[in-house]
Amino acid sequence: MKVKEKEEIVKVQGGTILSPKGYQAGGLHIGLRYAKKDFGVIYSEVPANCGAVYTQSHFQAPPLKVTQESIGKKGLLQAIVVNSAIANACTGEQGLKDAYQTREWMAERLQLPEEYIAVASTGVIGEWLQMDKMERGCKEVELTDSQEGAAAFQQAILTTDTIEKTSCYRVKVGEETITIGGSAKGSGMIHPNMATMLGFVTTDASISTPALQAALKTSIDGSFNQITVDGETSTNDMVVVMANGLAGNEELHEQHPDWSSFQEALTLVCEDLAKQIARDGEGATKLIEVSVKGAHTDGEANVVAKKVVGSSLVKTALFGGDPNWGRIVGAMGHSDIKIQPELCDIFIGETLVFTSGTPQAFDEVLVSEYMKNEKVCISIILQEGSGVGKAWGCDLTYDYVKINASYRT
Repeated sequence: MKVKEKEEIVKVQGGTILSPKGYQAGGLHIGLRYAKKDFGVIYSEVPANCGAVYTQSHFQAPPLKVTQESIGKKGLLQAIVVNSAIANACTGEQGLKDAYQTREWMAERLQLPEEYIAVASTGVIGEWLQMDKMERGCKEVELTDSQEGAAAFQQAILTTDTIEKTSCYRVKVGEETITIGGSAKGSGMIHPNMATMLGFVTTDASISTPALQAALKTSIDGSFNQITVDGETSTNDMVVVMANGLAGNEELHEQHPDWSSFQEALTLVCEDLAKQIARDGEGATKLIEVSVKGAHTDGEANVVAKKVVGSSLVKTALFGGDPNWGRIVGAMGHSDIKIQPELCDIFIGETLVFTSGTPQAFDEVLVSEYMKNEKVCISIILQEGSGVGKAWGCDLTYDYVKINASYRT
């Protein structure tokens, strides 16, 4: 196989899940929440190949089971139904019936086979859906290919989020330009291998279901699975990608000359969404990025990065603007990866604060001032190999406690 140079990947400013060809979306308020939109749908004009990754929680919610069943039939999807406010998790047999009923109503509305419908829910655990309201949503949601349709969907999937989360990239595959758009929600209970987050990705690329699943898994490992807000994992969370083939490109597969370009573009969409989730952590004031170089493997580098960004003591030090690098060392010291302190360098921003096993004199006032930025970078060099990794999170603030102390009230 002749390997081409990677095609240029272009970020689409203002792009959405409806930027790829052949998709519609909508959202409305059905009354699960007090006033905000709480019911949304993404629809592909033709059946789409699909891939999905799910929460690793032992308490997988009924919507996930129904979605897995749908995808398992033919590996095709044409619509995804999402509600916020109520997670429909830990709701027993009734919760499963309600998820199936939602799928049935939407299939009737769109005149589709039931197995072409995926179902997702997010919100409070242990409450049953109000099915009269869900039926109304299935019957009344308006689907369009406009910016308003995309915005309505994005608003409908939010819970404690403060911002809508979206991303979009374009790349050439052969002679055709393909587009990948994404939308996500997530703010608290974030510590994947999938956590309280939902991610939806659309593309008009032609790609087989097995290849799409493989590409998604690769992209997830370096993005959604490398964020943490509070170390908690939830019951409902998934990332689903649909590829409807309307760009008209030659079908992508892992030996295709443009495979690496497609993979990178998909990863960029996932990474953008993941960082937006991390920055929007409940009560957060800043995004934290931890980069690790010089580990034995990329996997080990990712473990160390996520361990540091997930440390409550690191997070509170960053909230307070305290350049206490001992918090970083403490987190690294009880990771599952063996580290040689005498080979380790630690930077906060561009300032070296620890080197070769000993403290490094530095201007604490200058570093503290740097830590007031909206994005704070920590760099760790282990000098043990060529492995690299990154992880993202946020600071831990007083507001996080306030938000979660009164989550249901």
